[in-house]
Amino acid sequence: MSFIEGHLIYWLLICLMMVGLYTLMSCSNLIKKIAGLNVFQTGAILFYVSLGKVTGGTVPIIAEGYESYSNPLPQVLMLTAIVVGVATSALGFALIVRIREAYKSIEEDELDNMDRLDD
Repeated sequence: MSFIEGHLIYWLLICLMMVGLYTLMSCSNLIKKIAGLNVFQTGAILFYVSLGKVTGGTVPIIAEGYESYSNPLPQVLMLTAIVVGVATSALGFALIVRIREAYKSIEEDELDNMDRLDD
């Protein structure tokens, strides 16, 4: 088994994170930026959870016949990260709604031009 085949899930998750980062950096639409941020966050969460997987491990309850146990801490931390991500997305969308009401646009380039004209 080659290095890439043994770590295929990690490569896929890194690609997912890079797609989110590219979307975040390349799009001027604010909603697409929030979507890119969510894709990046999902990739990071899945990457972190996949690192906590122990092959042949069991739940962290001491029992006979088991020598390796899976650590539940990564999953607990990522549940917290998911909640924070949902709250951040909701706040971002609420701010986009207010920006749309004030400027009649959600395109970053147009907002920048409008802001420069006001100065």
